[in-house]
Amino acid sequence: MLGTRPAGPEFREGDQVVLAEGTYQGTPGVFLRLKEDVKWADVTERDGSIRSHPVEWLAHAAGASPVSVN
Repeated sequence: MLGTRPAGPEFREGDQVVLAEGTYQGTPGVFLRLKEDVKWADVTERDGSIRSHPVEWLAHAAGASPVSVN
């Protein structure tokens, strides 16, 4: 069924990601969750802040493994 899943790579809670596009390109973080608008996601940054970014700007961090986000 078309349109039921977001395009691009799938992210799971705890995935290490990096902003591959946008003003803060190269900023690392941990994927937290999709927002109600599934084109946006919450990412925990290294300083502990949670910021929202377009999912299309995210990429999995090279060589990263999931981390616990308790």
